[in-house]
Amino acid sequence: MYDAVIIGAGVTGCAIARFLSAYRGKFAVMERSEDVCTGTSKANSAIIHAGFDAAHGSLMAKYNLLGNRMYPELAKELDFAYKNNGSLVLALHDEDIPKLEALMENGKKNGVERLEIVGKERLKELEPSVGHVPVAALYAPTAGIVCPFGATIAFAENAYNNGVEFHFNTEVKGLTPDQDEEGNPCWIVQTAMGAIRTRAVVNAAGVYSDILHNMVSAQKIKIVPRRGDYLLLDRRTGGYVKQTVFQVPGKYGKGVLVSPTVHGNTIIGPTAEDIDDKEGVDTTSEGFDDLMEKAGLAFDDLPLRDVITSFAGLRAHEARHDFILGEVSDAPNFFNCAGIESPGLTAAPALGKEIAKEVAEKLGLSENPDFVGTRKGFLDPKSLSIQELTELIREKPEYGRIVCRCEQISEGAILDAIRRPLGAKSLDGVKRRVRAGMGRCQAGFCSPRIMDILAEEWGVDVADITKSGGHSEVIVGLVKDRV
Repeated sequence: MYDAVIIGAGVTGCAIARFLSAYRGKFAVMERSEDVCTGTSKANSAIIHAGFDAAHGSLMAKYNLLGNRMYPELAKELDFAYKNNGSLVLALHDEDIPKLEALMENGKKNGVERLEIVGKERLKELEPSVGHVPVAALYAPTAGIVCPFGATIAFAENAYNNGVEFHFNTEVKGLTPDQDEEGNPCWIVQTAMGAIRTRAVVNAAGVYSDILHNMVSAQKIKIVPRRGDYLLLDRRTGGYVKQTVFQVPGKYGKGVLVSPTVHGNTIIGPTAEDIDDKEGVDTTSEGFDDLMEKAGLAFDDLPLRDVITSFAGLRAHEARHDFILGEVSDAPNFFNCAGIESPGLTAAPALGKEIAKEVAEKLGLSENPDFVGTRKGFLDPKSLSIQELTELIREKPEYGRIVCRCEQISEGAILDAIRRPLGAKSLDGVKRRVRAGMGRCQAGFCSPRIMDILAEEWGVDVADITKSGGHSEVIVGLVKDRV
């Protein structure tokens, strides 16, 4: 029997797993997809919010601030990309300035430090690319940016190295309350791979978290997928913006932003549209038109000719617009981490620490004396000196064979992505770990070679390699017999 089963391997589920592994116990993560970070966690703004806009007194406000403060140290401990770049909220008209003042007051109540409203001259000093329309801005120097793939994978690898099991392609079909031999509550978890027993269940299933909650509780919740379109610009636009630049929030949240990424790209988005389809990540031309129009209000010369890809992500929106956390009152030992929409990425480590603590206290788990809280990330040859790189290639020639020309990713890096704990099994799995296929050609040239490497490493036919698991086959037929 497991002590705890976490359902969902997004950034929140993996953070919970990481912090839970600091306790003695047998833990597992169940994920319906083929890898970690395949849902909301892979398609978002990658922003670490300062915490000024969440309603004062809300769980969002509390865990946003705590998570924001945890990221710098966690990025060092777990070796993932993070940058404290600050953020700006633009007032496009004089009548928007009171809204900035209200945001600043709310932020101060939430505990956000060093907030200030800057006028047009100071704004242009902070962000020279801002256009002629904005008249003022709320400046939040404690905001940051992160690699959401890198953070999620870091949490997962650290959890795995501390003994947490990960079961992929394992969709949870049902949850049945039960009792152990001593009469204590436990759960039978029905999965696509069979039934398992666990003392506690943690629901971190993103847009599907309402389905799991409603299986066990009479107090129903409803998660509405909120779709957001994004545009990603080429790395040659790096430096176009320094801070994350928002506009005064509207009905559906923080509005369209323009932001640098930790890898040197520029991201624009998101739109906000409530839909019914929990897998509805198709993009729309209307969404892109909306993005370009709204972003164009803040910037006069957006380099939109450098768009290299577009994508859409889903946020798990709940009507009360707050996180749903903790043990469910009518379902003993079932813990929710549901309704995790923005600022969910920011809050994830704080949520992980809190839920792990609650589970450990309920189950009476002691601290794990063998817990190792650090992890070494992926080797980045670009960070090496010429002498160090030469020595690396001499020892490991595969690091001298470039496979992805756009991002200068070597065969050695791809092999590392596959061979590490919880290694990549698909093209997207490799891409999320080492950025092969993330560049301007969007995997147009490197995919065949990456597929060959994946097939060789996993001992399967190249036709069995997928883009992202499931039925995302790349090779769907042959034009002639293979020799």
